Amino acid sequence: MSQQHASYRSRGGSLTSVSQWRGVTLVLACVLFVYYLLPVVALWTSQSPSALVDGITSEFVLTAATNSIVAASLSTLLAVIFGVPLAYWLSRTKFRGQNVVLAIVMLPLVLPPVVSGMLLLKVVGPAGLGRVVTVPLTRSLFGVILAQTYVASPFLVVTAKTAFDGVDRELEAAARSLGEDGLGAIRRITLPLAKPGILAGVTLTFARAIGEFGATLMMAYYPRTLPVQIWVSYLSTGLDAALPVAVVLIGIAVSAIFIVHALGTNPWE
Repeated sequence: MSQQHASYRSRGGSLTSVSQWRGVTLVLACVLFVYYLLPVVALWTSQSPSALVDGITSEFVLTAATNSIVAASLSTLLAVIFGVPLAYWLSRTKFRGQNVVLAIVMLPLVLPPVVSGMLLLKVVGPAGLGRVVTVPLTRSLFGVILAQTYVASPFLVVTAKTAFDGVDRELEAAARSLGEDGLGAIRRITLPLAKPGILAGVTLTFARAIGEFGATLMMAYYPRTLPVQIWVSYLSTGLDAALPVAVVLIGIAVSAIFIVHALGTNPWE
C-alpha cells in the first residue's frame, strides 16, 4: 500500500508540475500576443473614423495600394514559378556544395533590404543590365517587382523545401511503379501532400513583398508602393498623415492570410 500511495503522490506531483508549466507558458504567450496586438489597436484608435476614411480614400493612397497589390502579386507569382521547382530540386537532390546553394538562397533573408537594393542596382541598374535592354528595370514597376522578388521569394523556397522534405520519397516511387512518369508522380502525389507548406510560403512571400521598403526604395522610388508612401507621408506631413496608409497596408496583408484560409486548407496545420 505504501508503494501505491507513493505512486499516487508521484503522479499528483507530476500533474501539478505540468499544470504549473502550462500556466507559465500561457502567461508568457499572452504577453507576446498582447505585444503584437497593441500597436495594431493603437493604429486604429489613434485617429477618428472620419479622418481615417478620408486618408484611406485619398488618391495617392489608392494609387500606392494598387501598385503594391499588382507588384506583390506578380512577385509572388514569379516566386511560385521559379521557387517551387528550386525547392523541390534542393529537397530531392544531394550534391557537393548544397549548403553553399542553400546559403545563397537564404542570403536575402539576412541582408538589410537597403543592401539588397544596392546589390540589385549594380546588376540591373543603368551600369548593368539596364544599358543593354530597352525595358526600364529601375524607376518602374519592373524595378519594384525585381526588388520584391529578390527579398521575398526565399520565404517560399525555404518553406516549400521543408514541405517537400516531409513527403516520403517512397510514395513517388510507388506512383512511378504504377505507371506514372516522374512529372505525373510529382503532380498527383508530391504537390498535393506538400500543398499546406507551399500555401504557407505563398502567404509569407506575398506579405513580405507587399511590406518591402528598403530594396524597393533603392530600385524604384516611383511608382510609389504603400511602404514608400508611408515614408514620404511621414517625412512631409508627420506621423498622423502616414497612419491611414499603414492601415491600408495592414488590411491588405491580413486579407491575404484570410484568402489562404478561404482556400480550404490551413497552411499551418
